[in-house]
Amino acid sequence: MSETTILVAYRAQPGKADIARRAIRALVDTVLAREPECAGITVLQDASEPGRFTLVERWPSQAVFLGPHMQQPHIQAFIQGAGEFLAGPPDISFWHEAR
Repeated sequence: MSETTILVAYRAQPGKADIARRAIRALVDTVLAREPECAGITVLQDASEPGRFTLVERWPSQAVFLGPHMQQPHIQAFIQGAGEFLAGPPDISFWHEAR
């Protein structure tokens, strides 16, 4: 089975980029510590628009990301609180290596 790369794009509410960055970083640290299926996450912040963030995540499959990962308590807690600092739901896309 080949690895799936997932891009998760967030946009912070105006004036809340720092809060969003801290919350996203904390979530990523928790995922990396508690979910061994995750092969890595890189957090990117737009250089010209600091309220935009993109996560580049590596998972064994789309099914693992959408199933067990999304049901984790730390993911559900982030989703519940994200309305305080994010402008809306993330844009999520699934990628694989072109061969």
